[in-house]
Amino acid sequence: MQPIPPVDSLIEYPSDFPIKVMGATHEDFAATVVDVVLEYDPTFHLGRLEVRPSAKGNYTGLTVMVRATSRAQLDDLYRALSGHPMVKIVM
Repeated sequence: MQPIPPVDSLIEYPSDFPIKVMGATHEDFAATVVDVVLEYDPTFHLGRLEVRPSAKGNYTGLTVMVRATSRAQLDDLYRALSGHPMVKIVM
């Protein structure tokens, strides 16, 4: 993939960037996602995490507000989250 020149990017770095993650409800889901996020944003903390159960409680939605420092960081984080077996959707 060709890098996007900063002038063509829609995101200014560094900036706060929300990522939505959904997976089956499990007692370790949020902690697991936080562990993955911390690998790419060591400044992340629980105050930047929002948890929402689905209406029937079968799924849990998370919004993690990361400090995006580059396109590569965001791409790597999306790949790590998308590839995790507990995660169904990353937006």
